[in-house]
Amino acid sequence: KLPLTVEEIMNFGESNRELFIKSSTYSIIPITVTEMGLTISWIFSSEPKSISFSVVYQESEDTPLDQCKVLIPMTRCNSHKETIRGQVKVRNCGIYTLIFDNTFSRFISKRVFYHLAVERPVIYDGSDFP
Repeated sequence: KLPLTVEEIMNFGESNRELFIKSSTYSIIPITVTEMGLTISWIFSSEPKSISFSVVYQESEDTPLDQCKVLIPMTRCNSHKETIRGQVKVRNCGIYTLIFDNTFSRFISKRVFYHLAVERPVIYDGSDFP
């Protein structure tokens, strides 16, 4: 799957996307970011059971995976019981990859419903000051 760009995420609107993740596999959502200071946020839920989630940062596509920086370590989420929300601040340009991991599940495939958003920082320039 090609990496998403910030513009593509901004065009998502309010709709949810869906991933189907077979048992013993994982799915990734790479997001290519070319400007610093943005905030990438996510909301997701899974069914019928939990899913593991992680976020890693890669300087470029050529960066070996073992040199990627783990921003959010792999965490098992009870996303079948509650909606999981999170965000990461973009400190460097590169590829931010969301990982939905179902490798711990030997028989049960999962559906993940997710929504992504990107926010630009509001920079106050004082122009409305009297």
